Amino acid sequence: MGKFDGVLLASDFDNTLIYTEEALRTGTPVPPLPERNRKALEYFMAERGRFAVATGRALAAFIHYAEAVPMNVPGVVCNGAAIYDFEKGEYLETAMLDSSARERGQTVLDRFPTVAVEAYHIDNVIHAVHPNAITRQHERITQAAVTEAPSLLDVPLPLGKLLFEAEHETLEEVLAFLTAQGWAGDYELIFSVSHLLEMTVKGANKGGMVRRLAARLGVSMEHVYCAGDEANDISMLTAAKQGFAPANCAQAVRDCGATVVCSAQEGAIAQVVEILDRLY
Repeated sequence: MGKFDGVLLASDFDNTLIYTEEALRTGTPVPPLPERNRKALEYFMAERGRFAVATGRALAAFIHYAEAVPMNVPGVVCNGAAIYDFEKGEYLETAMLDSSARERGQTVLDRFPTVAVEAYHIDNVIHAVHPNAITRQHERITQAAVTEAPSLLDVPLPLGKLLFEAEHETLEEVLAFLTAQGWAGDYELIFSVSHLLEMTVKGANKGGMVRRLAARLGVSMEHVYCAGDEANDISMLTAAKQGFAPANCAQAVRDCGATVVCSAQEGAIAQVVEILDRLY
């Protein structure tokens, strides 16, 4: 029995586990996992801890990096729309958007012609409608090419997530429009970064899926710890026994009460493991 037996640590990927912001801005390759993080996670898992990635990325946008990340349990993908078992290569749980979400998403595109949307299909395909510069930038950072469609109505179901892409001010207008239509209450609508507005079915967020993952593993929420840097991580940071955030996190994450550690570039997850090492 190891000292971390019965402990689950779930971490966001971008700008928490690995700092990808510079690659996004410049088009340079995504850096490797910091060696400090790798060694810390290998130690954590050797002591029987469970480590999972909880990412906003679709499976297609994360699978290229999965082998480079030490994990020993299934992970949360698509911003909480699914739990995926990387070892078995299968989804364990999903929470999908229905056809009305697709229709409402198209209404948004008709109302806001500069907005692009990525639609995340469960079969590891990402469709894009009205792709823009942000879409192309997103393709580079995720290494997942999109399949273009003329309309969201042409995109097949089931869909895990819609990702609206535009400048922040425009996305604020999109959010206000969805609210004014009376639709906002049917979905999780949250910014993962300023130019990306995520839309999943109500209850499909990182916090909810981390809870389901912990239940599957037989881990009490009293021994669940999470780390993340953006607003879409807050649901799991506040669900955890203790939430952690890298120093490069958004102000909203600081405000939620997360314990701030060093930056993602400096090995934030390694510092989290060091803290857990003292706790256990």
